[in-house]
Amino acid sequence: MPTLLVVDDEPAIQHAFQRAFRDADLTLKSAATAAEAVAAVERDRPDVVVLDIHLPDATGLATYHRIRAIDARTPVILVTGHGTTDLAIEAMKEGAFDYLLKPLELPALREVIDRAVRSARLMRVPAAMPEVEPAPDQGDLMIGRCAAMQEVYKAVGRVARQDVTVLLLGESGTGKELVARAIYQHSDRAGKPFVAINCGAIPENLVESELFGHEKGAFTGADRRRVGRFEQAHGGTVFLDEVGELPASAQVKMLRVLQDRRFERVGGDETFTADVRVIAATNAELETMVDDGRFRKDLFFRLNVFALRLPPLRDRGDDLSILIDYYLRRYGQELGKPVQAVGPAAAAALAAYPWPGNVRELQSVLKQAIIRMRGAALLVEDLPVALTGAAPEPAPAASAEAFDWDEFVGGRIAAGTEGLYAEALERMEREVLVRVLRHTGGNQLQAAKLLGITRGSLRTKIRALGITIRSGVWSDDDQPDA
Repeated sequence: MPTLLVVDDEPAIQHAFQRAFRDADLTLKSAATAAEAVAAVERDRPDVVVLDIHLPDATGLATYHRIRAIDARTPVILVTGHGTTDLAIEAMKEGAFDYLLKPLELPALREVIDRAVRSARLMRVPAAMPEVEPAPDQGDLMIGRCAAMQEVYKAVGRVARQDVTVLLLGESGTGKELVARAIYQHSDRAGKPFVAINCGAIPENLVESELFGHEKGAFTGADRRRVGRFEQAHGGTVFLDEVGELPASAQVKMLRVLQDRRFERVGGDETFTADVRVIAATNAELETMVDDGRFRKDLFFRLNVFALRLPPLRDRGDDLSILIDYYLRRYGQELGKPVQAVGPAAAAALAAYPWPGNVRELQSVLKQAIIRMRGAALLVEDLPVALTGAAPEPAPAASAEAFDWDEFVGGRIAAGTEGLYAEALERMEREVLVRVLRHTGGNQLQAAKLLGITRGSLRTKIRALGITIRSGVWSDDDQPDA
């Protein structure tokens, strides 16, 4: 479980954090002085630190610098009072994750801490290649023994310590982010930040600001200066996921960054140096986009210094059975429902399916199937309809909008479940997302705003929960709308 260290001498602030995150999957620790904070960071190595700039025994950025010296990868979120934002911005230039103004607003606080926890995980959780190195006790593994995956492992080993731009190609769900993390963790920049940016999840009019920052007054709503992700990643690595989604204006600035390592904030004329390594990924065919005029040819050449294509799951042969065995063990342990056996019909359905969503879809399908299991064996009826080809059961007369929780809980207890909490949470999350998406007609931007989460988080949940958006919105548990 991730650890959050809150450093603030105001009891009210500490109490607010305790209340805000008492039900979160976080271990909350506190410190009231700079000395306590530094000792806690050295002792506990928290995943994220929330740091008040003014402490009884230190002011300014002294405490931030001491934390940074212990581990430069630790995301530090600064909390400042009015009139101290200049210090926060200076810290952002030196790699601070973000800053918040007092009084703290709970939605913004939760959103930035959620991003920081995910960022910490990308840097710290090993992305290991067990075929060529010892597998860690905890971490994310690149599983596969086929010839194509062996070439991927070799390529990661060749390029990791070469400080060149890498372009990862392949269909959605093939593991491009995992390969990017492996390259970073085996590189000479492994002790510095790893900043992941989903270019497709940022509104087009905010992409340049997100990447390169902006000055106060640069555009409507720019009420304060913002330090961009490239400045935050100074000395480290920037991972540009879905790079093919970059708008034309951002492509021009990105080209200059790759050519000259220089950029300006939006609305500013000061030039900054970007000492970062860029790893980009896309499921689009960039060469086709170049031919169509949708992607700059010179930017493509700058990105394509070392290209690595990941194979789709359908071309990986026996790797499918290896992956199924691994994820059944892993998710069975996580959900408290060990899988003792896989029924012949279920095994045949898993083997016959073409897996258009690749490994990510496989993970989602297996997790859903384990949650639906009523015994110790995974049966074909536990799999989503898309795999079995069977007609879905008719929706209850009251429809999914009147889901019967008493029946659900009672049924799972009667079935002898030992993972009711996880099952209920997933069912609740799916119900809420489906209803909100139906309300917005499938508009993910509006749905994310209603839910109070980022569009990227919503897209991740949609994939994980098996929610489909076409002419209507439904989950794998529903009858598709006619």
